[in-house]
Amino acid sequence: MLGPVEAAVGGRWVDLGAPKQRAALVLLVSQVGQPVSVDVLVEALWEGRPPQSAITSLHAYIANLRRVLEPHRAPRTPATVLCTRGRGYLLNSRAVEVDAHRFWESATAGWQALDRDEPQRALHAFEAGLDLWRGEAYAEAATAPHVAPEAVRLEELRLSVTESRCATLIAVGNHEMAVPELVAFTQAHPLREYGCELLSLALYRAGRQADALSVLRTHQKKMVDDLGISPSPALRHLETEILRQAPGLDRT
Repeated sequence: MLGPVEAAVGGRWVDLGAPKQRAALVLLVSQVGQPVSVDVLVEALWEGRPPQSAITSLHAYIANLRRVLEPHRAPRTPATVLCTRGRGYLLNSRAVEVDAHRFWESATAGWQALDRDEPQRALHAFEAGLDLWRGEAYAEAATAPHVAPEAVRLEELRLSVTESRCATLIAVGNHEMAVPELVAFTQAHPLREYGCELLSLALYRAGRQADALSVLRTHQKKMVDDLGISPSPALRHLETEILRQAPGLDRT
């Protein structure tokens, strides 16, 4: 789900069919383990304007997905992957593995490793999670009402993990690698103060004090001009510490 929807069965990638069929799977995955009603699926797939044939088409999509996801199921036996639940369908959380869940597990493992003062283990976990991403989360149906909150949550988590990875790189003394990554990150997300703070710190540790101060002051001006708000106490404190070349800034 961390990009265009893909599925593997028995280690082989499978053809998920037409766009609406793929979008139906995205909706079901976004609520994995929970039933999704036919009405919700129809509303989302046809954006509130379903044709008279919508229910028939939906049943066909589900039948096709069942054949793809459970190819060895005997005829007329109950599905165990994509199951019927009342007037709706449920993707069995015990029968599928979802990359979005693996990403959350990797992020959690990284933060727990930092709490145990194991930065190298944290880096491995953060990178393993970020490597799962191939594009926009739940891309086929990211704006659907039942999917959008999860897509937004995952994107916010992705940004937080990216910042945590860069903070860990700086903590282990690899500020030279952190700088270009943070430059790209802050250009893409200029209002994220933590990213700005990390970039400034990485530049300072790379011996680029003037650049570090420039980053902070450019960010401060943008916050005032665009949003009419002052920089956070953390950024003001970092600027003061850089100006006085505080010994604590060089600690790993």
